[in-house]
Amino acid sequence: MKTTLRISLLAMPLILLAFTARAQDHGMQCPMEKCQKCQMHGQHDGESHDEMVQKNGDEAMGFPHDKTTHHFRIQAGGGAIEVTANDPADTANITAIRTHLSHIAMMFREGDFTTPMHVHDFIPPGTTTMRLVKDKIQYEYEEIAGGGRVRIASKDEIAVAAIHDFLRFQITEHHTGDSLAALENR
Repeated sequence: MKTTLRISLLAMPLILLAFTARAQDHGMQCPMEKCQKCQMHGQHDGESHDEMVQKNGDEAMGFPHDKTTHHFRIQAGGGAIEVTANDPADTANITAIRTHLSHIAMMFREGDFTTPMHVHDFIPPGTTTMRLVKDKIQYEYEEIAGGGRVRIASKDEIAVAAIHDFLRFQITEHHTGDSLAALENR
C-alpha cells in the first residue's frame, strides 16, 4: 500500500502537467497563470475576480447567484454542495437549481469538471485528482427544501483529500462562510 501510494504521489506532478498542457490546448488557462494574474492585478479584463466568478457562475448554472444561497459542506468522508432559492416560493429558480445539481452530479461522476473550470476560469484545486480517481468517488443528487444537494463521498483517502481541496476552494471563492474543517457527516 505504501509503495503504491508513494508511486501515485510521485506520478501526480506528471499527470497534472499533462492535464494542464491538455487544458491549454483546449483554450483553458493554467491555474498558476490565473492565480498570478489575480494576485498581481486583482482583475480579469476590467472586472474583479468575484464579478467574473459571479457572471460565469450565473451563466453556467442557469440561475442567478443573488437569488440563491450556496453551501459547500466538508465532511469526514467527502462533503456536499447545497444550493437553495432565497425565496421558498421561487419555483423557477428551485427547478433550475435541481436541474443544474442533478446534471453536475452526472458530469462529476463521469470525471467532467468543465463547469467549475468555466466558472472560475481555471482548473480548481482537487479536480485533477477527482478526475483520476473518479471510480472511487460516489456522487448522489437529492432534492432538499427549496433546492438540491450533491453528496460527494469516498472511502479512498486520496479521493477524500481531493474532495476537501475542491470544497475548500469553493467556500473561499464563493465567500460562503462555511467551515473549512471536516464536520461529522449528516
